[in-house]
Amino acid sequence: MWKDFSRSYLARNRAAGWTVAAAALAAAFFLSLLCSLAYNLWVYEIRRITQEEGGWHARVTVAQDGGQPDETLQKLTQFANVETAVLSPAPAAEGSAVIELTFRDRGSIYRDLALIRDALALPADAVQTHSTLLALYLVTDPQDPSPPLLLPFLLAVLGAAAAALVLLIRSSFEITMQARLHQFGILASIGATPRQIRACLLQEAAALSLAPLAAGTALGLAACRAVLAAVNAAAADVAGRLPAVFQLHPLVAAGALLAAGLTVLFSAWLPARRLSRMTPLQALRDGPDPAPAARGRRRRPARLLALLFGIRGELAGGALKAQAKSLRIANVSLLLSFLGFTAMLCFFTLSGISTQMTYFARYQDAWDVMAVLPDVPLSEFALTQQLQDLPGVESCAAYSRADAACLLPADAQSDELQALGGLSALAGSDAVPQGSGWLVDAPVVVLDDASFLAYCRQAGVEPSLEGAVLLNRVWDSLHSNFRDRAYLPFVQPDLAALPLAGPDGSPLGELPLLGCTDTPPALREEYDQYTLVQFWPLSLWQSLGGRLGLADAGGTNLRILGGEGITLAGCEALEAQIRPLLEQAGYAFTIENRIGEQLANDRMIAGAQGILGGFCLLLAAIGLANVFLNTLGYAGQRRREFARCLAVGMTPGELRSLFWIEAAVLAGRPLAVTLPLTALMVAFMLRASYLDAGVFLARAPVLPVALFAALIVAAVALAYALGARRVLTGDLTGLLKDDSLR
Repeated sequence: MWKDFSRSYLARNRAAGWTVAAAALAAAFFLSLLCSLAYNLWVYEIRRITQEEGGWHARVTVAQDGGQPDETLQKLTQFANVETAVLSPAPAAEGSAVIELTFRDRGSIYRDLALIRDALALPADAVQTHSTLLALYLVTDPQDPSPPLLLPFLLAVLGAAAAALVLLIRSSFEITMQARLHQFGILASIGATPRQIRACLLQEAAALSLAPLAAGTALGLAACRAVLAAVNAAAADVAGRLPAVFQLHPLVAAGALLAAGLTVLFSAWLPARRLSRMTPLQALRDGPDPAPAARGRRRRPARLLALLFGIRGELAGGALKAQAKSLRIANVSLLLSFLGFTAMLCFFTLSGISTQMTYFARYQDAWDVMAVLPDVPLSEFALTQQLQDLPGVESCAAYSRADAACLLPADAQSDELQALGGLSALAGSDAVPQGSGWLVDAPVVVLDDASFLAYCRQAGVEPSLEGAVLLNRVWDSLHSNFRDRAYLPFVQPDLAALPLAGPDGSPLGELPLLGCTDTPPALREEYDQYTLVQFWPLSLWQSLGGRLGLADAGGTNLRILGGEGITLAGCEALEAQIRPLLEQAGYAFTIENRIGEQLANDRMIAGAQGILGGFCLLLAAIGLANVFLNTLGYAGQRRREFARCLAVGMTPGELRSLFWIEAAVLAGRPLAVTLPLTALMVAFMLRASYLDAGVFLARAPVLPVALFAALIVAAVALAYALGARRVLTGDLTGLLKDDSLR
């Protein structure tokens, strides 16, 4: 039967074979891409967690008893499932040691840990599991009410993608097989059994799909490698990021190929099973009789299309309703792809505007180059003046930060703040009462002496190294939002000393103040709201900080400001001058420039948009493939429909317009649904972020959204143009002859 029927049919009907082969290629490509991306993401997360946190599965804290816990290590290694047991480099409490364990069978870790805890008589808090790493192996604590769900989510996405591909390929096979119902009826009438027909159809599917499956799998793996390369290129400037490395596991490639093959066979088996169960008479009639319920149910007319286009609109609407099941994937895929693409672009646009306003534009005049020396106290840094004297440097400030608090009496609050009800009216639960006043965070910023004196002159305070300057402002959250903050004076302007306190509110002493100001120095620093920020000179910190019991400030930060209108080349030139000085002094440091960081941020956002946009295009491609399969595959069936319309007086031009109406509805539906939803989403985000709508509209991604919509419209129009050409060419009147059996 294969030699006499299937092979000759495929040789004479190459278009049908190409349709099935294209569907198999698409299935293998998408499944291979998704499987390899998921596998590489899984491997990347394991590498990242292992590098940052260690590759241990569990930690056990045991008493050390003055020596190495060799006996405990020996006991632990005697458990059959324990693979390794080593002392951890992590710090432990005095008199105890931490042992890191790995297990052979990760699935029984929690059961084995319960046995270990009982055998060593350990308390429950002495055993710690590496839950983030174990979750990647689908091992979760059975007692955890909210286990990590990232990996199950990825597996669910893969399952949903495979289900969508099954439906897509099933449509392609069903279209191809539906066109051959008359042939199957003839075969059945001369003695072919349902089993023989089913086997013949599956043999055809296998013959047409083997080469496309292999090619699609290879293309999917290559696309995964390209995606990872694009991610690495986009995030090349991110400090400390672990680069993604493409890894090809044979089981992943074999699994993707097997999944694609099973998808194709299952997709072919579904319509083959249905067709093989038809009686010969049903097959000769091109399908079974409609069910009684279907015959009695009246199909609702397409009222809107009928109103707009008359009888042509009603006919086009009826055709779309008849194809609703076969076009289900197209409708869903096109809607999700356009909605996802539009929402993604709007989100990134709003995020970029917010980042520009709150970071890059805000600190444009505050810094051009920043260097951080994490292990160098400010008192030991001696290159400030040399950096200041470099060509192109307008100003250089060296500073560090420390934590502190103060006791603020109620009457020390400013009159404006007291008029609003005091600190609690603005800060709410963030205000910590202490006696008759408030315990307020008062972070310390220690500046080098020259920078501090320059700041005093800028703030209108008498320059001196014998006191500190207080940032006297508090956010009026009752009358402004975080986007456009209005500030009130925090304390009385004549406050001469600030009573410092420990974290528990215990008094430490008084800090002499040179004055108060509402303008901070030009530093790349964010200050928490409802705090009193203190700016100290280095000399005062060295003489008074220790006496007041304040913790020593951390490492040194260098803020370098270039000249007016500095460019990327100017920032890089400053970096090139600063690096040798710091390296010659033996300092460990990190350095960055403002313009380079902004460009790196833009590249990362562009890379993320490209990757997500690519997935939206892939999703749209699935839907458009379904459109092409339907318009071209059902051409034979629709020729009879249009022949009847021609017989009742419709012209060829009117028949062609039916295709354009259907194409307009199919392409316009995702646009009509997406645009209002996107507008509501953008309005919500604008309201939540307190951004002016005009700011967003000036940078709205109109062009890429319009291009994506034009791509969908053009592809659907092309599919229906090809379908119209195939249906309307040739003599349609001959199809009306001999209508007894079909």
